[in-house]
Amino acid sequence: MREPILIINAGSSSVKFSLFETEADRSLAMRAHGQVEGIGIAPRLEVADGLSGKATTEPVAGAGHGGAIDAIHRWFVGHIADESSFDGVGHRIVHGGTDYAAPVLIDNAVMAALEALAPLAPLHQPHNIAAIRAVSAVAPRLRQVACFDTAFHADQPPLARAFALPRELTAKGIRRYGFHGLSCEYIVSAMPRVAPQCADKKLIVAHLGNGASLTAIDRGHSIATTMSFTALDGLPMGTRSGSLDPGVILYLLQHEGLDAARIQDLLYERSGLLGVSELSSDMRALLASDLPAAKEAVDLFVYRIGRELGSLVAALGGLDALIFTAGIGEHAAAIRGRVCGDASWLGIVLDDDANARDGPLISRPNSAVSAWVIPTDENLMIATHTRRLLDEDRTRP
Repeated sequence: MREPILIINAGSSSVKFSLFETEADRSLAMRAHGQVEGIGIAPRLEVADGLSGKATTEPVAGAGHGGAIDAIHRWFVGHIADESSFDGVGHRIVHGGTDYAAPVLIDNAVMAALEALAPLAPLHQPHNIAAIRAVSAVAPRLRQVACFDTAFHADQPPLARAFALPRELTAKGIRRYGFHGLSCEYIVSAMPRVAPQCADKKLIVAHLGNGASLTAIDRGHSIATTMSFTALDGLPMGTRSGSLDPGVILYLLQHEGLDAARIQDLLYERSGLLGVSELSSDMRALLASDLPAAKEAVDLFVYRIGRELGSLVAALGGLDALIFTAGIGEHAAAIRGRVCGDASWLGIVLDDDANARDGPLISRPNSAVSAWVIPTDENLMIATHTRRLLDEDRTRP
């Protein structure tokens, strides 16, 4: 296999991965993908081999992210490539702070900076770091690249990044960052192919999944986004609260007796769709349920999307296209239909048949604003950045 690179997207209970081969023209072809699920409970390795067409499911013996990475490494060595043939590893890193507005090769200084940012992304950053360390333990000489979810938003206008806080706090990095940037970047790269008539226009990307956000994009650049200092802000999510009056935090501290750790657990793990429905964080389960609380959770999700959509249209000064992506955005026709229906004031006219088929174009020809379903591919975006940095590193004197 020609110069393979491994892409890792580590979460709290799973490690998703893809293997890309480098073609002669330096383009990339995915050869395998899979995940280790159930970390901390009963981890299992699942791999779809694009070369042989075979699928593998097997238990993982090791514990934690180290055991997951070791299982992934052993599978690749046994089936596709040995350690010495790998050219490098690319990682999705959720938070890059103020220092990282572009992908970087990982060294000790980068690792120290990523660890310092962990409090800003407690659901993600520690697991991203654990995956990097696990790779280093298995293959210490292998080059690793960090690709940041915040990087796409780094050149937002200053007003879009600012909180109305004292300047000394802003100087310490307390500002809006934005997330799901790798997903948004992929959508921008796909527009000339999927929807050339909308490329380089005013777009809103609705990345709707267990984590959810809307991002306003003008001619390929992020203008504003619903997430901010952390990935907790904005829309209600699977288990995250989304936007919240800071006074609620003060009330919980002062009158409910909750400390910082319990508030973090409440807002990150027990709120959102799960907290409102008291049933599930999974939109599929909520849409299938007859429980009033499940309906209320869905209603709140759709309502908040509508409110934030209006805000971002104002920030853009208009809108040409609305793009749905990620798990809910790509597969939940009912949610897309309701969002587009609520946005009829923008001139969106939904094509119900196209929406039922998951698009890609789900609006009618007479729609003033077009609506699309475009599957995201964060791993390809990470692989593209990783390939470029590895090539640049090889040519340095």
